[in-house]
Amino acid sequence: MKKIIALFVFALAISSCKMNPKTDSDKTTVETTAKTESEDWIYLFDGTTTEGWRAYNGDSLPPGWVVKDSTLTFDTELGLEQDYTGGKDIIYGTEEFDNFELYVEWKLPKGGNSGIFYHLKENIPNEGPATISPEYQLIDDENYASIHDLTEYNLSLGNTENPAALQPLQQTASDYAMHAADPAKKVLHPVGEWNTTKIVFTPEKVEHWLNGQKVLSFVPWSDEWYNKKNTGKWKNAENYGRFKTGYIGFQDHSSPIWFKNVKIRKL
Repeated sequence: MKKIIALFVFALAISSCKMNPKTDSDKTTVETTAKTESEDWIYLFDGTTTEGWRAYNGDSLPPGWVVKDSTLTFDTELGLEQDYTGGKDIIYGTEEFDNFELYVEWKLPKGGNSGIFYHLKENIPNEGPATISPEYQLIDDENYASIHDLTEYNLSLGNTENPAALQPLQQTASDYAMHAADPAKKVLHPVGEWNTTKIVFTPEKVEHWLNGQKVLSFVPWSDEWYNKKNTGKWKNAENYGRFKTGYIGFQDHSSPIWFKNVKIRKL
């Protein structure tokens, strides 16, 4: 009897498989979905060329920005050329983006400082990227204040409590001078090691991610956003954060910086 029951169950299973085969259409749908997801990403830097990148308000890359060991690098020694008078912040100038997910891998040296700009506009008289674009801060949280004197700068901003220290709004993954990253969620790798950053921007919510952890979320152009803007560092910066589309950029802050796997997809 047990053998008969077992044979019956086996036959029923075979029959079910025949009644519900995976059709060519099913396979095509799965393959197309996977292909579409992979093709959503636009590589801004793939490790081989600086095509698309140029100086902010410029026609070519400033001295110092080169491809070295498959990374987009700012080499400070090369950047000391004396015949160049323009700024050394750079943008991906091929296309502007509005709503997006941006992924970047980066590393800094001891005492290093840089940043990621978005919604950046050019040719605004007497203004540079910092007073126009929001900035995902990249900095050596651990060592920067021991190498650079921040006291005068912080006092000028009204930071009177421990002004020699790097303030929360100035630390890695923060929306610089606007929203602080959550220190309890941050995992920042030591200097010289690679970190990953993700920025997700929509009008409903902005997310900052660091090494796979979401460390900050805020609503752009909300009442809270305007209150922070109008009472903090950017209170006199008329154009700060006002643009809803613009270029992706990297900041030169007179220190070496390395970027790789820079990609974006539109939302």
